[in-house]
Amino acid sequence: MDSAGPAVQSRELAVEGAFVFAPPVFADHRGLFVSPYQEPAFVGATGRPLFPVAQSNHSLSRRGTVRGVHYTVTPPGVAKYVYCARGSALDIVVDIRVGSPTFGRWDVSLLDQKDFRAMYFPVGVGHAFVALEDDTVMSYMLSGSYEARHELALSALDPALGLPVPEDIEPVLSDRDRAAPTLREVRAEGGLPEYEKCLRLEAALWRP
Repeated sequence: MDSAGPAVQSRELAVEGAFVFAPPVFADHRGLFVSPYQEPAFVGATGRPLFPVAQSNHSLSRRGTVRGVHYTVTPPGVAKYVYCARGSALDIVVDIRVGSPTFGRWDVSLLDQKDFRAMYFPVGVGHAFVALEDDTVMSYMLSGSYEARHELALSALDPALGLPVPEDIEPVLSDRDRAAPTLREVRAEGGLPEYEKCLRLEAALWRP
């Protein structure tokens, strides 16, 4: 890779603290080479390097699979960095942090094996994606380890959220995601993350 080549492009999303990154892809007769995470670009966008990685995940999904909206109890809270290694997906961030200036908003990016865009999800937001092809592979880096008791879900099909599930897709959901409550229901029960607490938890990720 030529160090003087094209720079990573970054953009803050409609959800405060969430970003999308578009790295240069170097293709030739052999195939291609890409670095979905590059620290200088991440620092330039967020002001700090990626969190210390506690776990990496890999998911394989058939076309139409809808995973999410998933989030983690805060504390402990988990931040994510996600890209699509194969296939294509609509990757969605939802601001469910009570008190956030962008509470209730969502944004979406097309992640695929052509452009290798990646998304950063700060602590406390919700994450969902829709697989647009069979054998779509999503790769994650996470700031915390998986603990089932901390993992929660909201309905990705909640009409009040209006997430961009394509009309030509018949959603394929797990039993857990199909039974997940709406954002309004969880908020009424006091089960959503608090924005200020999420900010403190995220800042603590870089402390020794």
